[in-house]
Amino acid sequence: MPIGDNLPTQSERSFLNLFEPPPQLIEPAVRACRLFNTALDIVFYDVATLAAQLAEKDASVRAREEKPPSRIVQLDALSDPEGSLLLIDANTAPYVHRYTNVEVFLTSPHPETRAVEIVTITGVGSSALGSAALAWDISIALGKPVLAIVPGYGMADVILQALGGWFGFGLYDYLHAKSLIQNALANAAPRTASIGRQLPASTPDAKTLHGAPVFRHGSGSSDVLHALLLHRDAAFKLLVGHSKGALQIGNAIRSLPPDRTHELRVVTLGCPISTDVAGVSYYQYLGLFDALGQLNMWGHRPNQWPPTWHSTNPKLPPAMTAGKYAADAFPA
Repeated sequence: MPIGDNLPTQSERSFLNLFEPPPQLIEPAVRACRLFNTALDIVFYDVATLAAQLAEKDASVRAREEKPPSRIVQLDALSDPEGSLLLIDANTAPYVHRYTNVEVFLTSPHPETRAVEIVTITGVGSSALGSAALAWDISIALGKPVLAIVPGYGMADVILQALGGWFGFGLYDYLHAKSLIQNALANAAPRTASIGRQLPASTPDAKTLHGAPVFRHGSGSSDVLHALLLHRDAAFKLLVGHSKGALQIGNAIRSLPPDRTHELRVVTLGCPISTDVAGVSYYQYLGLFDALGQLNMWGHRPNQWPPTWHSTNPKLPPAMTAGKYAADAFPA
């Protein structure tokens, strides 16, 4: 079956399901890997400040004996393999809005979904916790809402991480390895390939193979960002990517029409990317002590070499100051 906007016939779905394990066996393993990456988020992102400031802001709600808003720091959200869109506004309650469908976000009548101008993507396997922490940092620095794309986590990610994806994401991006693995899984085990892929599957004109979503721009996060940039009425002005998230931004903007990239600003942290998209201004930072980022730079030169390592967590110095770098690229 060719890749396209399709749903498999019932007979086709039944035939393929004979050769794949049930999702009830696969999803717990994926969740366990996701939870492991959540622990790593504490190293690379300022999770402690996010949790502390949310608790402080909720104190007044508790004082009025009201129930505080549901938070992403709950354990089920941390291990959830599905991606999401988190609209983070550090200055306006309830501070975190969660969307699990791209089309719902694009058609939302709420003004905050149309006002947001900044998008962030975090690195390999990052959970909602790390994505929110980076967006929170930038929202405080700029005084503006930020849309965080939480990468979905599926079997293709598990396979890549087992092959050393944390250290070779530059190579795997160059080889389009995740797309190839996702396509192979969709062809042989569509139910398994659908785990963690609901968010990219909700984009306009999402492509499927045997009913399972496949990637058009290298990864699910790139597909989501590309759809947001292409179909949203109001253009985004600033994109911030940390680690592999920078590569995902590069893939997402490469095939956009010129009117959607005009005056767009891109900040990369710990992984410089190609600067070949017309109309885009690049602000790229790679730490002098960032061996992981330097391993994956693939000849792309940053604008600045700050004396930092790969983390953006100020409690583990010398860390990159994500909020300051974003503010330099997007002054008030």
